[in-house]
Amino acid sequence: MSIRKYHLGCTVWSLRDWVGNFFTDDAKQREYLKQYSSVFNAVEGNTSFYNIPSKDTIEKWGRETPDIFKFCFKFHRSITHQKQLQGVEDDVKRFLETFDPISDRLGPFFIQLPPQFSPQQFSRLEQLLKILPSAYRYAVEVRHPDFFDHGREEHRLNRLLKTYSINRVIFDTRKLHEMKSNESSVLEAKKKKPQVPVRFVNTASRPIVRFVGSNDPIANKSYLKEWAIVVADWIKEGLHPYVFTHSPDKVSQPPIAKLFHQLLSDLIEMDPMPAWPVDRQDKQMDLF
Repeated sequence: MSIRKYHLGCTVWSLRDWVGNFFTDDAKQREYLKQYSSVFNAVEGNTSFYNIPSKDTIEKWGRETPDIFKFCFKFHRSITHQKQLQGVEDDVKRFLETFDPISDRLGPFFIQLPPQFSPQQFSRLEQLLKILPSAYRYAVEVRHPDFFDHGREEHRLNRLLKTYSINRVIFDTRKLHEMKSNESSVLEAKKKKPQVPVRFVNTASRPIVRFVGSNDPIANKSYLKEWAIVVADWIKEGLHPYVFTHSPDKVSQPPIAKLFHQLLSDLIEMDPMPAWPVDRQDKQMDLF
């Protein structure tokens, strides 16, 4: 049985530290994606922000994942951070066409804008959304504080996204930034992850939540409960949310996602999360 009413995943699928606690004890790197996608039905495709994968690699990903699985690839940094959406029509076309071999595995593409991208560049975003092919789905993540003004700029952004049926990415780093910790992974995450206000809004049919929490899954429970209520309501409204769990050490992402799914299942009827590969391995061994 797999997750059906929404998409749930982590920021990566290929983490060596998951061997023996999420992956099987003998998992090889070539098996990571297949094992990951036997549990989760989505993943953030952050690798495409730095390097655009080859056609052979993309086709391989398609073969290793089930039909319901979705990759949410991030637009390459040359488009969003270097050119900052200016004169990028050809770049966008080439980037999107790269993933045609797995068109049935594509969730919303992430268009993550840099912190310095402000409402002053609003026309660039508007122009980009006009040229995006309607065959794909998209989500925009803003980080400039002026887009969170509860006023003119934020309303203008939300109206634009609704007009083009673009999802607004909700980036929740509250738990991360409230923590008092000297763990190196936490300190590093605090440097990289922005402390932006949280908006419980949806601008299209696939609202996206990126939750960044503590390395201790239970320590995130109060925030995960809050999101479970919101996501349950979205599902009842006929929306199809995407939820991605982050942790500073990355190792804790699957347990955080598992806890979230349990909390969501307390509110609405949900299929249970599939057993982890390491647990299926233990059951298989018990047969002999």
